[in-house]
Amino acid sequence: MFRRSAAERAEGGAAPRLRLPPGYLQQLEARGLLRSSCPKDLRGGSGPGREGAAPPSPPCRRRAPLAQGDMAKASPQFTCTACGAVHKKWAGRCEACGAWNTIAEEAPLSAGPASRTLGGTKGRRIALSTLATEEAPPPRTLSGMAEFDRVLGGGLVPASAILVGGDPGIGKSTLLLQAVAAFARKGLKCLYISGEEAAAQVRMRAQRLGLADAPVDLGAETNLRDILTTLEAERPDLVIIDSIQTMWADTVEAAPGSVSQVRSAAHELVTFAKTRGVSVILVGHVTKEGQIAGPRVVEHMVDTVLYFEGERGHQFRILRAVKNRFGPASEIGVFEMTGGGLAEVANPSALFLSERGQPAPGSAVFAGIEGTRPVLTEIQALVAPSSLASPRRTVVGLDSGRVSTILAVLESRCGIPFTGLDVFLNVAGGMKVSEPAADLALAAALLSAREDVALPPDLVIFGEISLSAALRPVGQVENRLKEAEKLGFTQAILPQGTKVEGGAGMRLRKLPDLVTFVGDMFGAG
Repeated sequence: MFRRSAAERAEGGAAPRLRLPPGYLQQLEARGLLRSSCPKDLRGGSGPGREGAAPPSPPCRRRAPLAQGDMAKASPQFTCTACGAVHKKWAGRCEACGAWNTIAEEAPLSAGPASRTLGGTKGRRIALSTLATEEAPPPRTLSGMAEFDRVLGGGLVPASAILVGGDPGIGKSTLLLQAVAAFARKGLKCLYISGEEAAAQVRMRAQRLGLADAPVDLGAETNLRDILTTLEAERPDLVIIDSIQTMWADTVEAAPGSVSQVRSAAHELVTFAKTRGVSVILVGHVTKEGQIAGPRVVEHMVDTVLYFEGERGHQFRILRAVKNRFGPASEIGVFEMTGGGLAEVANPSALFLSERGQPAPGSAVFAGIEGTRPVLTEIQALVAPSSLASPRRTVVGLDSGRVSTILAVLESRCGIPFTGLDVFLNVAGGMKVSEPAADLALAAALLSAREDVALPPDLVIFGEISLSAALRPVGQVENRLKEAEKLGFTQAILPQGTKVEGGAGMRLRKLPDLVTFVGDMFGAG
């Protein structure tokens, strides 16, 4: 650094300039380190105090301006794995669905002008039709598995997309392997694509189930492009994809199983099913809460959503339809896990009640409806003194919120306290009951356990309880009573005002409210 003396500063003389070696600025410019904002006299040429300077260098290179959307490409995006909502930054809780710890960072999608507009090119005009078309409904194909066909609404519809979810190890792959073998034996050309197991492993399971001779084509692949190319060449009637979380699309920069990958793979497969007339069954993983993993939009894409349920230590499995565009929702199919695979249960009511022993306190039989079929289940209750400040409320197979409501009604309206008592509730057979018609049977089981009084063994109970303790009628009463009468039940308790046309062989007791029920059955109230 050059310093000037006081005399030089007083005279106002110019400070001496820094001498640079020849060619130094050209080297900086070649390396892109010299900006256009550099003083003109530093970029070359002669000037005061500059001896033997290099000739003027070309202008400094300017950095090209950022294209529209470049900043959007560089910024990450955060997607909720539960509902698929996109957030600008990470948060512990999704604002769209309220789920916690479900927001993950993903590669951003292109935000250029081409992705935000369709441009000026016109599309083709689509063909329109009226509602009063003369076209016949598409034919359904029966697999021969009556319980599986029942849940589908009467068979497999061509060009349909089905999503099947369930806990790990519950038997999803076994169920679909048996189903695809049954459809193949009916004459359909079927493909089974496994992304979780090798072809040899699937073949071993087929041999164990006695399905080795089924005409099913087997493949093990996760690349979506290769799978679609194979489907385009083979033109099958039915395709099983096990599972959608393992599929990988090379057009999406994200890991397999992420929200973007699952959404893209499901969209491509459903589009292929609709345009080519191929039925596609997708296997989906579930979260700890029991919901199908991935964005919720996948459930909106498909035509049918099935859940395969059951307790791990229990042999019964329930295939439940929660969405079906071609049949009734909430339909169920009951299976029993055996050494040779899943066996159908034609009469689930008889099976669920077959292990019911002698009448015991805390047991009540509920006549419920699952989809279109009546199912009788046993609700079990146990009430015991509690040593805790906050008594336990353990519920299996029932809605815990509904149980709390019934307990509050019993205490407030009927004057029966449960303070200081532990309450344990269970639905026998691993069933899950969510119907409001189970309120009265639930209250009966609780009262029977608390009073240590057994209910009559030939009694079925159903009815909804309001917050005022009134009993409200429920639907499909005739089907409930016919199923109970077929299994040997001779009496039923139901809400007053229920219109009954069947059940002539049973003794019916219609009650107006819960207080009357408590007084008639337990001599209190």
